[in-house]
Amino acid sequence: MRILMIGAGGVGDAAAKIAGERRFFDTFVVADYDLERARRTVAAVRERGEKEIRFHAAQVDASDPEDVAGLIRMVGATHVLNAVDPRFVMPIFRGCLAAGANYFDMAMSLSQRHPTEPFSKPHVKLGDEQFAMADEWEAADRLALLGIGVEPGMSDVFARYAADHLFSHIEELGTRDGSNLAYYRPDGTEGFAPGFSMWTIIEECLNPPVVWEKARAEAGGGIEAGFFTLPPFSEPEVFDFPEGIGPVECVQVEHEEVLLMPRWIDAERITFKYGLGEQMISILKALNTLGLDSTEPITIKGVQIAPRDLVAATLPDPATIGPRLEGKTCAGVLVTGTGTDGKPRSTYLHHVVDNEVTMREYGAQCIVWQTALNPIVALELVASGAWAGTGVLGPEAFDAVPFLDLLATPKPEGYGSPWGMEER
Repeated sequence: MRILMIGAGGVGDAAAKIAGERRFFDTFVVADYDLERARRTVAAVRERGEKEIRFHAAQVDASDPEDVAGLIRMVGATHVLNAVDPRFVMPIFRGCLAAGANYFDMAMSLSQRHPTEPFSKPHVKLGDEQFAMADEWEAADRLALLGIGVEPGMSDVFARYAADHLFSHIEELGTRDGSNLAYYRPDGTEGFAPGFSMWTIIEECLNPPVVWEKARAEAGGGIEAGFFTLPPFSEPEVFDFPEGIGPVECVQVEHEEVLLMPRWIDAERITFKYGLGEQMISILKALNTLGLDSTEPITIKGVQIAPRDLVAATLPDPATIGPRLEGKTCAGVLVTGTGTDGKPRSTYLHHVVDNEVTMREYGAQCIVWQTALNPIVALELVASGAWAGTGVLGPEAFDAVPFLDLLATPKPEGYGSPWGMEER
């Protein structure tokens, strides 16, 4: 396996460090628009392993499918890991198909809201552009594995495990993510800093969230009829997260799990709620009111810039805030329904990561590390043959047991990152 990873930001840097501990691939090329940033990631990996010669740096324009395809051919990549933000999904996706490489991403192609009824009807949904090309990927005998970060990714694997081993009937697959992370300024006072790309946070949280219901799908004649939208921040609930994180208010957010799970798992309802917190919700509402969430460039003193890009540029880089973060982050899915014993069951499957641990062991803050972990696990499963498939697929299309076993098995055989399960 020859891996090309596009993107050397926080997630890409962490993914390379995690991959450096594994032996399932021959070459790992780190590519970025900023060649020096790619070189810094490669240098960091080599510092962790004195004889590490499999890693190399390259430059790429992720917005140009031809440039992506050219680099794939030049380095002989068999598998491409997309570690940049969702704006670049489709150019990389098309470049991989053109060059004959397999494709992995952690976020799917972007949505477009309904022009007249955005808070009740979907229009272009997350991943629609990619699923529209599924026949081309199958004809090419190549795999495009979508949404294999932490979220989407981890809860999708958990959902498949619950459907196969814990439940005979599922009422709801409810992804619930939250944390108790706090960011402290150099003077010791608590401040605001997003744990991942602010551009992506704005995109996810201000878009109409999508929900799927089986009854709607059956009435409408297929899976696509089951999707509907709500206003942002709908249906708030307080969810009690494990391992000391505690209760966090969660709200509906647009996210890929809802678009992936019903394609492979039988459930009555599928939702995604995220613990944004009062401060983040207030900030997002203010950005929307002021028009600072817009991606349309405006001219300021002769310079064109998109307001959202400006907002993202003024905040601390998520890749650098780790030393000033404290707390844990949790990703998981609450599954409710009927257990295999025929009795009512409610089970929360989850994965918790402590920022102190990831900073100590990888120099990466916990959110980007948790996101970076899962695609490397998935790549190893594909390399071993434990996961195999062609076409455009989600994590739910594969057996969850090999993934969860490899994730939790102590190093060096596994990744040494246990997951948990609580009855509710």
